[in-house]
Amino acid sequence: MSVYTDILKKYWGYDAFRGIQEDIIASVMSGRDTLALMPTGGGKSVAFQVPAMASEGICIVITPLIALMKDQVEHLMRRGIRAAAVYSGMTHEQIDTALSNCIYDENYKFLYCSPERLETEMFRTRVVKMKVCLIAVDEAHCISQWGYDFRPSYLKISTLRELLPDVPVLALTATATPEVVEDIQKQLAFKAPNALSMSFERRNLAYLVRYVENKQDYLLRALQSDPGCGIIYVRSRKKTVDIARMLQQNGLSADAYHAGLGSGLRAARQEAWTRGETRIMVATNAFGMGIDKADVRFVIHVDLPESLEAYFQEAGRGGRDGRPAYAVLLYSPADRSRLESHLKNSFPPMETIRSVYEDLCYFLEIPYNTGSGMSFAFSLETFVHRFKYELMTAYYAIRLLESEGYLRYEEEPDESSRVCFKVERDELYNFRLANEQLDNCITLMLRSYTGIFTDYVPVDEKMLAFRLQVTPQEVYEYLKRLRQAHIIDYIPRREEPVLTFLTDRVEKRYVTLSKAVYDDRKKVQSDKAHAVLHYAEERHLCRSRMLLHYFGQRDLRDCGRCDTCLRRKAVPMNDQTYRQMVSQALACLDGHPDGMPHADLVAALTPAGAESSETAVPARRRMLDEEIVGMDDRFRIIRLAVS
Repeated sequence: MSVYTDILKKYWGYDAFRGIQEDIIASVMSGRDTLALMPTGGGKSVAFQVPAMASEGICIVITPLIALMKDQVEHLMRRGIRAAAVYSGMTHEQIDTALSNCIYDENYKFLYCSPERLETEMFRTRVVKMKVCLIAVDEAHCISQWGYDFRPSYLKISTLRELLPDVPVLALTATATPEVVEDIQKQLAFKAPNALSMSFERRNLAYLVRYVENKQDYLLRALQSDPGCGIIYVRSRKKTVDIARMLQQNGLSADAYHAGLGSGLRAARQEAWTRGETRIMVATNAFGMGIDKADVRFVIHVDLPESLEAYFQEAGRGGRDGRPAYAVLLYSPADRSRLESHLKNSFPPMETIRSVYEDLCYFLEIPYNTGSGMSFAFSLETFVHRFKYELMTAYYAIRLLESEGYLRYEEEPDESSRVCFKVERDELYNFRLANEQLDNCITLMLRSYTGIFTDYVPVDEKMLAFRLQVTPQEVYEYLKRLRQAHIIDYIPRREEPVLTFLTDRVEKRYVTLSKAVYDDRKKVQSDKAHAVLHYAEERHLCRSRMLLHYFGQRDLRDCGRCDTCLRRKAVPMNDQTYRQMVSQALACLDGHPDGMPHADLVAALTPAGAESSETAVPARRRMLDEEIVGMDDRFRIIRLAVS
């Protein structure tokens, strides 16, 4: 593996691979389809970037996250590795340039694209002309309807394999249940089952559930006593601001982060937190992509997450330096009704969804039988105000229409201004001689940006203005004039959400959602919500054990660090007492063939008249360790053997 280690050292600066990275690379380089399960922070990107760099040709990376595409392309370019990305919202000319570069410029090693892009005729025509060495599918759980973020567009990925039958596929995900693992390989048409998994156990990360009525008081007390830095996750933008302000008013260094902030402000706040200038980030789940901070000492969830998969990823951002860290979930009885209400609101009635679709078409002035491929700046707030919808009703209706493939809604496109020169250098030289006022701007761009003649490169008008000693508005006018003279193609920056229609407009009555998108997905989300509730409300079972069991890892032992483990008292228990409790437990389970909740079994083992038992919980834990009893997929105790 020395050649791969050399690549790792040259481009990423690491001396050795971590976890199963080396096993994944060996599997991919042998031409095998591979599914890699690596927890958050496990180094997924290196697992496909290194083998691509060691191979001839280009690696196609499929991901649903446009912000992640841009982030990874920028990181690769800074390392001297040529990469491109194509996604909805780009102009036809931008996409054409990017795809042409991937065909004709052998220096390009990575092409990032969204799954929707695979369906376009332009992409399918061009991809067969590329020398493709690997197809990497990030966030691969999105391909499974049993996953927590199912996206029908991911089902189109297997058609890419028909165009590139000899190219191996590497699917990557940080979270997948056994059912999802099997489904991913089936949907991606793996030639043979081949899943490689790291242990998800984090020995330095303690999972805690705190039952509190006043969550803000708890936060204040906990953060005043713990000097470390961390993240507080909430479910609403308003709450990020309210909690951050409360912490600031009490002398704590905190800031808010959510998708509604401008991209520049989000970047500045994340950078300040990463450098340690801000201690606490209060954020929605928009804060996650690109976090590369090892010394996070705590991750606190004020609101219940939508799934254990989401919770595990977000909690896993703590303690990446290997030192002790805490993942804390705050829970109050009202949280159950909030989560169940959220689940109900996530699936509006079908007639409401049809009405939202029709009103979107009126709002954007899309005639019947047109619209496919058209993108629009879109204000959800203006839309709901005009058509009298509840904000979240319209939001979830749009998301369901997106899942069915009618449209694409990008809440935070984060599109930088981009420039590409459209003339040869000789013609540009003559233009500069005749246009002295624009010459300084042209000269500065040529000195500041590489590849500007062959690709669209991000430009910063404020930086150009500072160096030219003019205002940003003057730079904007210079660039407009250069575009009007056909010297450059200039695409000004935009930050507003973008809505792209992926199909032509149809009549309202023909708008339908498949069973997989609506009924099946509703059931999956319901199951996941109730798994979260069970995790929050369970008071007897080790937290780490529950999470690892959920992801299919067996032969587990209690962590000894979570709140349930710490509550237990180490009470000596003689063998005779233990045998009696085993017999009693098995007798109870014989009467419950579908299993029993942990609390019910503990209650059954507790002596009559006692409020609690000092031996029931340790006895049940020992039975689990000795595999006399086990857990099913609902975390219920089931009988495994007869003692």
